[in-house]
Amino acid sequence: MNKRVLKTFLKVLLVATPVIFMQSCSFVNKSMDKMGIGGKKGGKGGGGDGSGLSEGLRDGEIVATARKGYKQTAPNGMVLIPSGSFTMGQADEDVMSARIGMNKRVTIVPFYMDDTEITNHEYRMFITTMTTDSVSVLGEEFIMTKLYPDSTVWSRDFTYHNGDQMTEYYFSSPAFDMYPVVGISWDAAQYFCKWRSKALNDYRSQHNMFRSPRYRLPSEAEWEWAARGGKEGAKYPWGNPYVANGKGCFLANFKPYRGNYRADGYPYTAPSNAFNPNDYGLYNMAGNVAEWCQDAYSESYMPVTWDLNPVFNDENEPRKIIKGGSWKDVAYFLETGTRTYEYRDATRSYIGFRCVMDRLGSVPGRE
Repeated sequence: MNKRVLKTFLKVLLVATPVIFMQSCSFVNKSMDKMGIGGKKGGKGGGGDGSGLSEGLRDGEIVATARKGYKQTAPNGMVLIPSGSFTMGQADEDVMSARIGMNKRVTIVPFYMDDTEITNHEYRMFITTMTTDSVSVLGEEFIMTKLYPDSTVWSRDFTYHNGDQMTEYYFSSPAFDMYPVVGISWDAAQYFCKWRSKALNDYRSQHNMFRSPRYRLPSEAEWEWAARGGKEGAKYPWGNPYVANGKGCFLANFKPYRGNYRADGYPYTAPSNAFNPNDYGLYNMAGNVAEWCQDAYSESYMPVTWDLNPVFNDENEPRKIIKGGSWKDVAYFLETGTRTYEYRDATRSYIGFRCVMDRLGSVPGRE
């Protein structure tokens, strides 16, 4: 009996000892300190916020720690797109036989993305600021011809089309405040990103806050990763290979039938938050308006770009990538892997944009 009790006691002791011994991570740190290995940075009054040389050095040694007070949160109207790896490119048949969307596995780091396309009212804030504060620098003619939405696109884009209503009211009327802005060139979208970045960082500077990463256009790879919503090989942002649900309701704003633009509920554009979002919380990543991307267009994009955060920048290439399809496109252009382009200075009634922002460092709970 005594032997049995002794064996049981030894087993319990054998299991419990290492658990108790290493219960706290401080055991390892203290042991390393005693051995002179990897002493705790900033210990015994060293470190501070690391903002000055005197606070980063103590007794001739570097004791600087991470600067305090920095925390990156999702900007207003944006959602976090996690890091991941996916097979980029055509997710179905290459209908155009263009062979420009060949498949390639790439990795994307985390970033924030606008949950909707930039709306008329959001863009109006930009125009109001430009006409108020920047006329002396940019000139009124530049602002009105290069940055102001080109409302004539509603009549100019289509032959024998009565677009007078949209031309006159689309950007000016409150009825369209929450609809995506159109008639914006790639260059104008870049100006908007710079203005939005400056507005945010001017505020942060005035309140002694760390600078934020800038707003910018998404790369083609970022856009496609975000559009798929974490679904590997997804043909459309909602995942399945069909453009309507089980009840026959269309899942995006596009041209479902010949001559019938109204079948999805909207003859032209739809509100920026119409239809259901994808699994990342992004609205209208298919249809409504096609969206500008950062990349220049190249038929050899897949073989020449790297497989980690790829982007193809070429200032000498006037063609820029647009993704997602629009209200006037057939379903093929709504596919996540479909690639097409427009010239950087072109303005269209079916092209808008949304912004992204880099997520710096790791994402707690996601990495």
